[in-house]
Amino acid sequence: MKAVHQVVQDAWQHWVGDGFPVRSLLSYAGENRFDPFLLLDYAGPHTFEPASTVRGVAEHPHRGFETVTIVYQGELAHRDSTGSHGTIGPGDVQWMTAASGVVHEEFHSERFTRSGGTLEMVQLWVNLPASEKMRPPRYQGLLKSGIPEATLPDDAGTVRVIAGQFEDTHGPAETFTPVDVWDVQIARGGTFPFTLPDGHTALVLVQAGTARVNAANVAAIGLVELERTGTEVIVETDDAARLLFLSGAPINEPVVGQGPFVMNTRDEIRQAIEDFREGRIGRIESPDE
Repeated sequence: MKAVHQVVQDAWQHWVGDGFPVRSLLSYAGENRFDPFLLLDYAGPHTFEPASTVRGVAEHPHRGFETVTIVYQGELAHRDSTGSHGTIGPGDVQWMTAASGVVHEEFHSERFTRSGGTLEMVQLWVNLPASEKMRPPRYQGLLKSGIPEATLPDDAGTVRVIAGQFEDTHGPAETFTPVDVWDVQIARGGTFPFTLPDGHTALVLVQAGTARVNAANVAAIGLVELERTGTEVIVETDDAARLLFLSGAPINEPVVGQGPFVMNTRDEIRQAIEDFREGRIGRIESPDE
């Protein structure tokens, strides 16, 4: 069994732009023990009133890693300097490989802006190995209809496999290192065993309800960090709950980050800043262009 290293609960909420009230549940700062995961932000649930001006984060750069955005409620619109664009709603996932660099923007969709409603989403940053950090960027828009779902025994719940593998079900996301991302819905109370790879970083986010994860009591919004050794994770619930399972093979390389750039050396960070200032990372074309 994977022992519980710590439980992160009651994280401070802050705003990213004017559209995302987030709790930052993990960061790569310090010893980078969450390798290959760099950051996990949980946004909402937050109710927005109808508006005429879209809310969100204006164009900004990234280099050296991937951003994974999972929407549970609300709707987001994305555009970037590669020409990729799309709108994702409940159950959809945006997997953006920044790699050598993109400039992008993230806003509430125009439809969600006009109607208002509840926004709830997760954004995860996944590191890239040094050999992939300067590859061309890539965008994967994973719609709910294309994400396979496995059923827990006795119809006790479901596991949507976004990346990696749960039993015989494989996720559609293409990754550069072994990563599992499972969206788990537990419909009723019970005991549910899960298996994660030995030696991998392992995290369980309780998003709704309460759960005992390897005997640690966790309420929403809480993150369980498990030790890398061992394979078994036992989740116990008294009622319905929703959890996000994350596991990944550590990359075990130096991590140097500054703002939206995560590389391996300070010189590479300086180069990223210069490339952005000189326009070499790209720009977002206007709709007219």
